[in-house]
Amino acid sequence: MTTANTTKQTVLVLGGTGKTGSRVAAQLTEMGWPVRIGSRSADPSFAWEDQSTWKPALRGVHAVYLSYHPDLAIPGATETIRAFTDAAVSSGVQKIVLLSGRGEKEAQACEQIIMNSGISWTVVRCAWFSQNFSEGYLLEPLQAGHVALPAGNVAEPFIDVDDIADVAVAALTDDRHNGELYELTGPRLMTFEAAVQEIAKAAGKPIRYEAISTDAYKAMLVEYNIPDDFIWLVTYLFTEVLDGRNAHLSDGVQRALGRAPRDFSEYARKTAATGVWN
Repeated sequence: MTTANTTKQTVLVLGGTGKTGSRVAAQLTEMGWPVRIGSRSADPSFAWEDQSTWKPALRGVHAVYLSYHPDLAIPGATETIRAFTDAAVSSGVQKIVLLSGRGEKEAQACEQIIMNSGISWTVVRCAWFSQNFSEGYLLEPLQAGHVALPAGNVAEPFIDVDDIADVAVAALTDDRHNGELYELTGPRLMTFEAAVQEIAKAAGKPIRYEAISTDAYKAMLVEYNIPDDFIWLVTYLFTEVLDGRNAHLSDGVQRALGRAPRDFSEYARKTAATGVWN
């Protein structure tokens, strides 16, 4: 029977300054695991677009938390993940824990690459992050009191990033999670409008939600000088991924951790207490 790893070996956390990676790195460090952050500002430096940085970052690494920026859905991601996985395996990495997205065929292609790598793996396939409302591009509209999105009435089971980090850390430190695909969702379905209303209530301020067309949304992002590649990605997510295909719950958190996932209302309440939306 495989159990928790007794020897605490180096974990490379890619996206180690991002929403999930920063939490994964903090938890591992607190548990006494040697952590190497994979980012441009780290030493050694790591950059997805510069393959010469990969081998130095992978040297002496036992496991990798693989969070790809900006998203596994972008053109070229599959080729990059394949090349990185090959580099990791040839560097002696024993395990990869992949952060993936629900309902993205490109992400699922990347999952297959990890599964076929010949080393231990865990896939953490996630719903839309609750923290996109407080640590991402939706923060400023919420602060301004007006959120306009092309989300329609499609419901999403928003997942708390703290739950994602808990599952990822369990997978990185305990061999019982090897070979598992965990699809992570929150405990209930909510529309974006309902989520915004819940945030408004928790923050104690009026926030107006407006449903707009995809074209109007793209035009608004262009007006705000948002980079083209980010506009493409967000448009893809709202048109392809949020077409209703993900409007169902999964039991990944329960299977991995033996507990229920955090509810969106808990996220809204805790985050509102920090004052970030005011």
